[in-house]
Amino acid sequence: MSRRALITWGGWDGHEPRKVADLFKGILEEDGMQVEVHDDLSCLADADYLRGLDLIAPVWTMSKIEPDFAVNVSEAVARGTGIAGCHGGMCDAFRENVLWQFMTGGNWVAHPGGDGVDYRVIVTDPDDPLTEGIGDFDVSSEQYYLHVDPTVEVLATTEFPSVHWYHSSNGRVDMPVAWTKRWGLGRVYYNSLGHQANVINHGAALEMIRRGLIWASHGRQAALANGERFEDYVAEGKHY
Repeated sequence: MSRRALITWGGWDGHEPRKVADLFKGILEEDGMQVEVHDDLSCLADADYLRGLDLIAPVWTMSKIEPDFAVNVSEAVARGTGIAGCHGGMCDAFRENVLWQFMTGGNWVAHPGGDGVDYRVIVTDPDDPLTEGIGDFDVSSEQYYLHVDPTVEVLATTEFPSVHWYHSSNGRVDMPVAWTKRWGLGRVYYNSLGHQANVINHGAALEMIRRGLIWASHGRQAALANGERFEDYVAEGKHY
């Protein structure tokens, strides 16, 4: 049986969600996955359907999600469904939902200088399969400043400040650009590149996204092969 992925897109048109969704779809289909694409969030209403997927790839920005939908995604990922995305499409998707932020590992707060900032993406773990053979590279785009979960495994960073503003008085900081984390049995991948589709449709940026999407889709098999069980991460009490 082929692996199955869901791409759901919408939100702010400035991030070209349909083009990014089409890019993701092509990557996943080339890897042999069966892909469903939806331009609404109602596809997140069926918890059993989500738990049967290998990957959820959200492409939403500045939107609102029903609390139950966020719980459905969280429970699916905890059971091994991967989640992967980029830029505002995943970590500026649902600003009011803290569960989403906890699961994905970070949240956008600013992009000083707006679009067209010249900066370097620095690969911090060149031996990781997600970055092996991908060297540092330059980008002209939005440079995301994020509030980041300290548990994430950072794959690449960028140096702030590139554009001087109020944050500059804090001095130099290495801001994560790409990371992974775990959520129960599931794998989480995020990459802050992708303000528009042409930022991530070629070169090193495309290869990073490609590897991240595919890696996240194999989380369930990897966890089970490692002897993990969903029950290992279940505890009594309210967590949301």
